[in-house]
Amino acid sequence: MTVMVLGISGSPHRHGNTETLLDSFLEGAGAAGADVEKVVLKDLNYQSCRGCNLCHRTGECVVQDDAIALFDKILAADCVAIASPIYTMGITAEVKALIDRGQYLWARKFVLRTLYFSDEHIRRHKGIFISTAGQNWDHVFDGAFPMMTAIFNGTGFEYYDNIIANNMDEYKGIRNHPDAMKKAGVKGKEVVRVIAQLKEEAQAPEKK
Repeated sequence: MTVMVLGISGSPHRHGNTETLLDSFLEGAGAAGADVEKVVLKDLNYQSCRGCNLCHRTGECVVQDDAIALFDKILAADCVAIASPIYTMGITAEVKALIDRGQYLWARKFVLRTLYFSDEHIRRHKGIFISTAGQNWDHVFDGAFPMMTAIFNGTGFEYYDNIIANNMDEYKGIRNHPDAMKKAGVKGKEVVRVIAQLKEEAQAPEKK
């Protein structure tokens, strides 16, 4: 049972702490048999939401750029891992702009009523938030969680788990963290196995 895992790196800094943690998660997912793809937002060409609300009438975004193609990939995936470091107590501008561009999907769900995700669909699709922060405060990630809830809800994913590691300033990088990289790989394997099992159960004939 093929499981499609999409990793989205939202850091403007390539191969930094957060992208490295995402890579570890994707390696674990691949080792569990998933088809894995990584998209780096800084390499894409997309604009911020214009707030024109035309999608409330048409269900389509008037700005046809790389954000739309990426949302197509998201909707086709079984698992989406969105990775963003914490910048000023929140997600990066790259990730926030992407989330805002999903307004046309919100319009389809809540205005036009043309998009619907069943409970079973949501249960079989898992969203993961991956993040690192320099500060050692326990609440440093709190501002990011509502944004992840928004994008996962809007695209039909269950918000499955967080893979987060703070105190990077003291550790001098994610590779010096005692267990974050290992945990990310384990989580990648776990979520693929969970999704594969759910997909198998969904395709099995009903017991009489």
